[in-house]
Amino acid sequence: MASDGQSEVTLNDGRRMPQLGLGVWRTPADDAARVVAAALDAGYQAVDTASAYKNEDGVGQALAGRDTFLTTKLWNDDQGYDEALRAFDASAKRLGRDSVDLYLIHWPAPKKGRFVDSWKALVRLQREGRAKSIGVSNFTEDHLTRIIDETGVTPAVNQIELHPRFQQTALRAFHARHGIQTESWSPLGQGQLLEDPALGDIARRTGKSPAQVIIRWHLDSGLIVIPKTVNPERLKQNIAVFDFALDAAAMEAIAGLDSPEGRIGPDPMTATF
Repeated sequence: MASDGQSEVTLNDGRRMPQLGLGVWRTPADDAARVVAAALDAGYQAVDTASAYKNEDGVGQALAGRDTFLTTKLWNDDQGYDEALRAFDASAKRLGRDSVDLYLIHWPAPKKGRFVDSWKALVRLQREGRAKSIGVSNFTEDHLTRIIDETGVTPAVNQIELHPRFQQTALRAFHARHGIQTESWSPLGQGQLLEDPALGDIARRTGKSPAQVIIRWHLDSGLIVIPKTVNPERLKQNIAVFDFALDAAAMEAIAGLDSPEGRIGPDPMTATF
């Protein structure tokens, strides 16, 4: 699927996934079709949405007839075996597709205690060919171990908060040992990293923007990355990252930005939604 020098990763089910895609979290439903269409025109080959984003209809409109890698996600209120199957049907209808490339459990929601049953439903959806690949989002090592042990099926992807100030090295090591690809959400730290002096220095040295440097860091680290923007120019800038790589000094400098207090979003172990 990749072209124009773009990179792909191989999932543990043998399928290929573009390493860079567009995230549409908080993209208003009325804007989604326009933003996704602009992204496709700019060369994006993957789009990441979710039932909870309330914009699957617009995403589906823009992707109609296009060979684009599509991810959507199961929301917490729909966890459970039968519930997950019904929720997938509803998402597929909104997207205008019989199948999706990747279906994720959005959060483990451990207090609900239903993520194992939900995972069993996703295993069935993959077996039926409706979800070509399956994975999870925001799962910890304990959550991953449980679904693997109870079903024998390892997720292809775990999509987690990951950016230079919150690099999740221990969880990434667990992923690597189990053949799980790591996908980064809020990869730019929700804009909080763009004024960082170390990243600014690297940007000046490479002739790129701080955002491009951060996206390149994700790619050079072997991560799947889904930056979000509704700005047409930033859409183009965020994908113009395949003509350079970061050197060892830049990678070392970015490694030094990691912090245990760097999390921006909810903690999967304590989130109550």
